[in-house]
Parts: sequence; C-alpha cells; structure tokens
Amino acid sequence: MKIKAVLFGSTGMIGQGVLRECLSNSEVESVLVINRHTTKLNHPKLKEIIHTDLFDLSKLSTELSGYNTCFFCLGVSSAGLSEKDYHHITFDLTLYVAETLLARNTNLTFCYISGAQTDSTEKGKVMWARVKGKTENALLAMPFANAYIFRPGYIQPLHGIKSKTLLYNVLYTVFKPFYFVLKHAKNYVTNTEILGKAMINAVATNYSEKKILESIDINMIGNKE
Repeated sequence: MKIKAVLFGSTGMIGQGVLRECLSNSEVESVLVINRHTTKLNHPKLKEIIHTDLFDLSKLSTELSGYNTCFFCLGVSSAGLSEKDYHHITFDLTLYVAETLLARNTNLTFCYISGAQTDSTEKGKVMWARVKGKTENALLAMPFANAYIFRPGYIQPLHGIKSKTLLYNVLYTVFKPFYFVLKHAKNYVTNTEILGKAMINAVATNYSEKKILESIDINMIGNKE
C-alpha cells in the first residue's frame, strides 16, 4: 500500500525523524504536515499547512481528506503540568485529531507515539503513564483500518535533528559519545531514523503481530529492508 500520510508534530524531534524518512521512502507517496510553525522544507512529496489551533480543524475539512495514514508525533513533557492540563493536551487533542481524520478517511491507519512504561491499566501512580495508557486504549478501540502504538524508550537523534526542549538537547549531547554502546540495548534504545522507518514499515506491510510496539519491536521493524 502506497502511503498518503498526515503528520502531526513534524517540528519536534520525533516528528522531524519521521518526516525525513517519509520524504526519502518510496513507500510514501505524499505527506501533509499540520504545524503551528513552518518546517522550512520544500519537497515534491510535501504539503505544509500552518494552523495555530489544533483543537479546531473544521476549516481544514477538504485538506484532511484523501489520506490513508496518520503519523501522530505530537507530545509534551508532563513536567510542571497538572493532570488536567496534561490530559487535555495528551488525551483530548489526540482523540480530537483521530476522530476528525477518521470521519474524513474511513480506511485510515493511525500511528501514535507513546512512551516506554505507559500504564495500560490507567490505574497506576504515575500520572503521565496513566494518561498515555488511557489515550492508547481509546485509540485501539476506534474503528481504524489499523492502529499502532509506538513506545520508544531512549531515542537518539540523528542527522542533525534536535529536540525543541533545551534540557533534552543537553542530555542527548552528553550521551552522544556513548551511543555506539547504548544502541546495542535494543530493548530500551532506538534512534530517530529507525523509529521513522518502523512507523512507515508497519503501515506499508500491514504489520499484524502486535499493536503495541516496544523499543525491541521498533528496532526489528525499523531495520527491515
């Protein structure tokens, strides 16, 4: 299946990696990015729409039709946020986007970036893990053609990609010299290139073994030619 994708979060670290792989992968026919700020990229496959209010996509009805895949890479750190605010950004926004796209594209595959140690029971003590788990469960219950949850652990940015969070950039700079060792811990470590390829490969091959993909699964799928 040739992928016609809508990508949310393409200016973030993970989204940058996914977009890079989309533009270079022959399985991806086209990609629409919805951003608050421009990527400053030009490519024959790429269409970009600058839209500041992601909670109101009503004016983009026509532009959001005709796609078979959504790569949802938006996310924020829970640090400093109340559960109510984190829930609004993480759960409410994700479900709103998913429902909006599904209403216009019935044969849609939805790929969601979650995180390692997410709490599928929704009852644990860690706030972010509960909210992420609730979001995952809601997405998997929706009538998509397919849905995949990606739960990466440590992600090493490659190809000059940087996080928009200063602290993360400092940490990635510190760990970069050790990445040649860390990358062998396939249960916990991946990189932006492999993660992007894994998301594309899962959709292109209609991957059916699992819906929730941990780092070890991401590395396996992402390394397939």
